Amino acid sequence: MDNLNDIKALWLTAKTDGLPSSDEMLRIVKKFRNQRLRNKLIVIFTALVCAAMMVATMFVYKSTMITTRIGEVLIIIACGVLVFTNTRSIKRFIDLKDCSNKEFIEFLEQTRRNQVYYYKKTQVLGMGISSIGLLLYLYEMASISMVVFIITYSIAIIWTLILWLVIRPRSFKKQSLKLEETLKKLENISKQLN
Repeated sequence: MDNLNDIKALWLTAKTDGLPSSDEMLRIVKKFRNQRLRNKLIVIFTALVCAAMMVATMFVYKSTMITTRIGEVLIIIACGVLVFTNTRSIKRFIDLKDCSNKEFIEFLEQTRRNQVYYYKKTQVLGMGISSIGLLLYLYEMASISMVVFIITYSIAIIWTLILWLVIRPRSFKKQSLKLEETLKKLENISKQLN
């Protein structure tokens, strides 16, 4: 009987000030799921619109250089990579409806691994294909004169460098911090329960 009193005393003295309530945790899970689903759907929609516009451009604009066609195809392939990877990962988020804290922590850890893989491999592939496609696509228009060429490629290269060196790392860091914050909240709850 003494052990039960010790357990009860320990239970009552456990600090739960920093822990979210069960309702708040459910809200966190739903918010996380809905934000990720919304973001993935926006990316898929945007990539499909971009690919459709590029296909329409291919039919409307009759280019004289093969570089333009290669650039158009590369941009469409980059859009396809985005659509494929995001469509594939949507299933995981749709299946995340009713789960325990432990299952959600495992889900977040898998999401973190997927996020790192996407940042290091998939995003590099997609952005590389897209960047090369953009530079090839612009060549026909830019080859009109040396001034237009220099201005066009300066803008395109600066934009590409900003994407690679500023926007991409900041975006990854911001998403990682959000994921870490959610993961820490859940791990605190799990530690209290164990």
